[in-house]
Amino acid sequence: MKKFLAILLALTVAASAANQSDLERAYAKEFAYLKAQKQMLTTRLKEVKSTQSKKLSTAKRDLGVLQNVVLKKNALSEKLEDELFSVRQNAQVMTDDTSLIETVMMQSTTTLKPFGIDVVVDVNNYQASLETVFIKSNDLIKKLSTVRTENGKFYVEDGSEKTGRIIKIGNIASYGISEDISGALVPAGAGKLKVWNGDGSSESANALANGTLGDEINIFLYENKNKEIEESAEKTILSVINSGGLIGWIIIVLGLAALVLVVLRILFLMSASKSNVKLAASALSVLLTDGKEKALASIKDQKGSTARVIKATIRNLDRDREHIEDIVAESILHESGRLDRFGSMILIVAAVAPLLGLLGTVTGMIATFDIITEFGTGDPKLLSGGISIALVTTELGLIVAIPVLMLGNTLSAWAERIKDSMEHSALHLINEYSKQS
Repeated sequence: MKKFLAILLALTVAASAANQSDLERAYAKEFAYLKAQKQMLTTRLKEVKSTQSKKLSTAKRDLGVLQNVVLKKNALSEKLEDELFSVRQNAQVMTDDTSLIETVMMQSTTTLKPFGIDVVVDVNNYQASLETVFIKSNDLIKKLSTVRTENGKFYVEDGSEKTGRIIKIGNIASYGISEDISGALVPAGAGKLKVWNGDGSSESANALANGTLGDEINIFLYENKNKEIEESAEKTILSVINSGGLIGWIIIVLGLAALVLVVLRILFLMSASKSNVKLAASALSVLLTDGKEKALASIKDQKGSTARVIKATIRNLDRDREHIEDIVAESILHESGRLDRFGSMILIVAAVAPLLGLLGTVTGMIATFDIITEFGTGDPKLLSGGISIALVTTELGLIVAIPVLMLGNTLSAWAERIKDSMEHSALHLINEYSKQS
């Protein structure tokens, strides 16, 4: 049994030694394989690095070449853009020049056409057209810078047409000579001419026709034959009022009414202030010498505010002073209504007249803006109606208001002086009678 165990142990040790030897050989074989793989990979890595290095160098060279190409292309692009910008500028300048030439040609043909000069514009050859325009314009200027006689037609004052000779002084004045009439010509509109009945124009026309000009010549200068020259109508008071419209006439009627009231008020005040001092002195003299009854009888037939106040004072002289003064004040207050008659109405007219003028101003401006809205501002004559209403009504309102206000205040001051005079006369009579008593 012991032998068996010893053999078994020996076999186990031998088997274990054999297994360890096989494992070492396997590890050695694997190590040799891995080492060979490492060498192969190292060699491969070197080859890859070498290849990639060559490719990188080649790529860098290619990149440098491409960068140079791109820079050249960019430079070429910028150059082409600059050239394109210059071409566009030149094209714009040429377009502007063409537009300018077209404008000049249009203005030239429009200006020359009224003088009977037609210019055909060749859009493909502006230079030739411009030369033609300059030549014909120069010829026209020379023609218009001379005194020349032409056969033509013109109109006379009654609207009839006359045929005769027309002496033209440049393009600023003309004279017409026919068998039965002669004189200076002025524009009648639409390029027509009419006779102007100015002082000495007929003599000047005949002198020009006969070549016997003196030191002076009566001439009518005009700017444009297409714009009619009208003789200015002579302004009258009635025409000025009419230009103010309905409101202008209302202001004038109020002014006339105020004038009538002023005249009536002056007559009333003259009647009230007539012989104030003499009447009071006469009544006092009779009162002191002959008594109340005689004094009343002496002024019985006297009329006017002062006489009525004096009568009321004398009738109440026997009363106490305070009562007499109240009666005097009441009498003067009663007479104030007569003395102030029409005074308020006059001042009302003075206040209303400028307000009506302002109303006319607003109305005229509204009418003017309505005309502008409908017809525009091309013809100033259309605007004159509303402007006349706006300005003339204001003028008329002030013309009426200023004198009426001054007269109204003056007459009011006159009435106050009459009241003061009546009060003074009554108090003087009371004081003198009290002294005698």
